[in-house]
Amino acid sequence: MPSLIAACAFFLLIHLGVSGTRVRDRLVARLGEGPYRGAFSLASLAGIVWLTYAYRRAPTVELWGLLLGLRPAASVVVFVGVLLVVLGLSSPNPTSVGMEGTLGRGSDAARGITRITRHPFLWGIALWALAHAVVNGDFASLALFGSLLLLSLAGTASIDAKLRRQRGDQWQQFAARTSAVPFAAIVAGRNQLGPALREIGIVRPLIAVGVYIAIFMLHGRFIAPLT
Repeated sequence: MPSLIAACAFFLLIHLGVSGTRVRDRLVARLGEGPYRGAFSLASLAGIVWLTYAYRRAPTVELWGLLLGLRPAASVVVFVGVLLVVLGLSSPNPTSVGMEGTLGRGSDAARGITRITRHPFLWGIALWALAHAVVNGDFASLALFGSLLLLSLAGTASIDAKLRRQRGDQWQQFAARTSAVPFAAIVAGRNQLGPALREIGIVRPLIAVGVYIAIFMLHGRFIAPLT
């Protein structure tokens, strides 16, 4: 268990303590954007490997216990999470790594899923982590998935702060038409759902369905059934 706690702390530290902060700005100024991203990617990969290894070997310490009755609801939550992840990875988004330049498109920078939330990938991971933390009900799962949930939610603010520092007016124009919280900009009248759905189209959601089915089958075979 100490290894899992240390892995969670390491993963949170490199993301919340470095990525998106002024520490990142100083490292980029010293190393350059490319070398920094390479080093950070390696550190993140090492963190993921460590997390996976430590979680698989952590003892089972039940808290509220396995909630089998919630698995159908959790499956729905996980599907929404997968949908958001797929939409986030397949859509141009200024908050994604390497796509910050799309802020220069002005009003056209807010299209598709970004009309609903400018952080679809992180919200997808947050929903996936929440479902797993609640259903599993043991300390190791709470540590792992709780850390990923915290990282995802805090990451939205961290990325916003980084782009606000780097892109100034371009970021302000984009932020004025979007929201970190899903649907908040639409509810506030700063964007519209209709154009978002038309721009998302049907292909991306179908890909998400395929990805979810694959996850469902592999999960049931190698880990545990989702229903």
